[in-house]
Amino acid sequence: MGQDFSGNPKKRPRKAVCALDLGAVRVGVAVTDELGMMAHPRGALAAKPRPALLEALRALVEEESIGRIVVGFPLDMRGTEGEAARRARDTAQAIADATSCEVELFDERLTTVQAQRALTDSGVTGKKARARIDEASAVTILQAWLDARAERRAARLRAPSSGAPAKRRGPPR
Repeated sequence: MGQDFSGNPKKRPRKAVCALDLGAVRVGVAVTDELGMMAHPRGALAAKPRPALLEALRALVEEESIGRIVVGFPLDMRGTEGEAARRARDTAQAIADATSCEVELFDERLTTVQAQRALTDSGVTGKKARARIDEASAVTILQAWLDARAERRAARLRAPSSGAPAKRRGPPR
């Protein structure tokens, strides 16, 4: 019978967040670190057959203790949904049904370009880059999601609390 002497109530273990870059052939996978601050690559899964993909994701959720899955949402450059976005939405629903995880769609515009640049900057080119672009895109999606979440949290902390008057800033009147 262990006892917690820290004075803090016992917390549930933090659930990891996973990001997926959905492709026609492969699905890139990234997972957060233990602190939930950094995205790390976990390779790629075969996109087809779909039942095998869903089973692989169920296993990944169990192995990595994943509580949320962020799916890259391929909006067009105007921010509207095309056929690829509709397919991603359908796949995201199937993933939610199969894994019982919270699934969130996240704008993935330009993530492949960013991932390609990151691979090139790190000296990975040619066939090696093509083999790793899916997981690199998933890392880019997840890190962008983590950064946006951190910014939202910081903005909430900066916002005045409800009910209390906001502190006036600027020169005195």
